[in-house]
Amino acid sequence: MPFWSNWGRGAWRDFDSGGASGAVQLTRRHQTISLTKQGAVSGNLRINLSWRMRTSDFNERAGRGGLRNPLRMFKPEVVQAQGPAMVNVDLDLACMYELQSGAKGVVQPLGNFLGNLNEAPYVKLSGDDRFGSGSGETMHINMDHKDDIKRLLVFVYIYDGTPAFDRTHGMVTLYPSNGPRVEIELHERAPQARSCAVVMIENVKGEMLVRREVKYVYGFQAELDRLYGWGLQWGRGYKEKV
Repeated sequence: MPFWSNWGRGAWRDFDSGGASGAVQLTRRHQTISLTKQGAVSGNLRINLSWRMRTSDFNERAGRGGLRNPLRMFKPEVVQAQGPAMVNVDLDLACMYELQSGAKGVVQPLGNFLGNLNEAPYVKLSGDDRFGSGSGETMHINMDHKDDIKRLLVFVYIYDGTPAFDRTHGMVTLYPSNGPRVEIELHERAPQARSCAVVMIENVKGEMLVRREVKYVYGFQAELDRLYGWGLQWGRGYKEKV
């Protein structure tokens, strides 16, 4: 039985306790959690994106004649999308913001829009991880300015490489200042998608709510914008080569 099962049904009724020890998961069945109810509306809310190739890819190859031809499991296979045979994915963590003042914008690696933690938009991206390292990409939200925030849409997009959300196991994890961490898995099979709206953080009558979205689209930021009615103007952007 989870250690928080006796904390009161009201505080924990909105999500599953199916995550690792000390974590909860937002799922299709239970999509929301209140940061206000768990006393996590001060300090910094840290959000991390990490990803890796699915281990099942190797297991499935081993099962398809791995014993008869053991080297076959290391042979790259063509994914269900245009692009190179080897999966090469650069996932980016980003956030569209709307403040109570009416100001709107985006925090993302593309264009070097890394944000500001102590001034508007009170969202700061730590940097750009292009290789899926263990630390991934991290974003911070200054919850001391929660009253200035109307809504934040945290999303992930594939900047470069094969559209392969179905081959890359992504995880977005929220680390509130109080209470357990919150996990949102990106495990749905969406082989052609290039972007995914992951989670909405919204100020609803003073209560900070986190709602799981996990909606895949085949385009990029402009398509997510249309889906959620943000109303920003978008142009083509590129990263510097490394």
